[in-house]
Amino acid sequence: MTALSEDTHGIVPAERPARESASALPPPEGTGTALFAARPSLIRAMNEQLLLEHIRQLGPCSRAELARVSGLSKPTVSLALGNVERAGLVRTAGQRTGVPGRSARLYEIRPDAGLVLGLDIGLEYIRGAIADLTGEIRVRESLRAHATSVRARVAELVGLADMLCGNASVPRSAITQTVIGSPGVYDPRRNSMKLTGGLRGWDRPAAVAGLREAFGPSLVMENDVDAAALAERALGQGRDVDNFAFVHIGTGIGMGLVLGGQLLRGAHGVAGEIAFLPLSGGAGADEHEARKRGMLEAAASASGIVRAARRGGMRGSVSARRVFAAAANGDERAVAVVAEEARLVAQTICAVITVVDPDLIVLGGGIGRAPGFAESVGRELERIAPVMPAIKVSALGTDAVVDGCLAAGTELAWGQVMTVLPTAPSGDGVRALT
Repeated sequence: MTALSEDTHGIVPAERPARESASALPPPEGTGTALFAARPSLIRAMNEQLLLEHIRQLGPCSRAELARVSGLSKPTVSLALGNVERAGLVRTAGQRTGVPGRSARLYEIRPDAGLVLGLDIGLEYIRGAIADLTGEIRVRESLRAHATSVRARVAELVGLADMLCGNASVPRSAITQTVIGSPGVYDPRRNSMKLTGGLRGWDRPAAVAGLREAFGPSLVMENDVDAAALAERALGQGRDVDNFAFVHIGTGIGMGLVLGGQLLRGAHGVAGEIAFLPLSGGAGADEHEARKRGMLEAAASASGIVRAARRGGMRGSVSARRVFAAAANGDERAVAVVAEEARLVAQTICAVITVVDPDLIVLGGGIGRAPGFAESVGRELERIAPVMPAIKVSALGTDAVVDGCLAAGTELAWGQVMTVLPTAPSGDGVRALT
């Protein structure tokens, strides 16, 4: 973004101040389109945005440093800093010492200029956290889910949000942005979620309506696996990788796909809904579940593993965790079930490789992070894949969805902060610079 000079009525590079008036400028030859000069208030707001972005990226900065990196004059920097400081968006962060000359006052983003609430709706647990505008986590909580109806599930989320706000000593009205990670995909035509898997009733319009009533118009619904992929991009194995797939295998199956550093959602929001791939795993498959949740998910999720284990002869209280534990202890029936699971997941990843060719596959979820499972998948994949991406296990654990919601919410909150700068002209719609 080129710095804008305040001593001109037009948007031009700072090193070439314009002398044109604020009237319409003649169009460039051959375009037939008039260019209109920006009002001074718009220029001031954009300069303030520019400085805020630099402070956010660089950390505590002096006025001289901001003038150097932005290309703005020192008086312009001083004026802009005064405006954003009075607006409560920045604060002084001490003095720079240990260098020749006068010590310089440093400025940093005021953390509580924006607060983000991230919530994760799971079948067994609901989780949440509050972060400030700098990304620092103020508080986290996790509760076992007990709700059996849509209304009760909304009430549980509201209760968790109130608990988080209470522990952080902030009112819920102070939250700038709320992002909720949920199974499924938001359908704007029905104003509801769809493809919600085992979360019974969550695809009814009453679910989203109840959440919007509780959390306000700034609420954003995010697919839970996509949120986990955003967390991997921001904090985990995908930090330095522009093209990777996050494959979650647990009570459900899903994928978040990051290409060119951006999360891919698709034309209808269903990019990554690999649960519906027409792959089955024999003993783990279930026709009724496949119609509701997809063939791959019916065969290869935790419920599919349990079915395969029981059909293979395992008795007693069977869970996916116990099947993997038994396989680690050499139980032949469990070994066969885990081997079939690795084969199914490898086939799924092979399909992903042939379509998008990612550099990295990150395995997450309780099954994806099971000890030794990634190695088993890698061995199966080597036999069938045209190329081998790196395969890594997510290190983010059970808070990945919440962390992804906070990462997405921080960007959205930052955009909201930018639009309420004191010098932003009414109706100009000034937004965060990218």
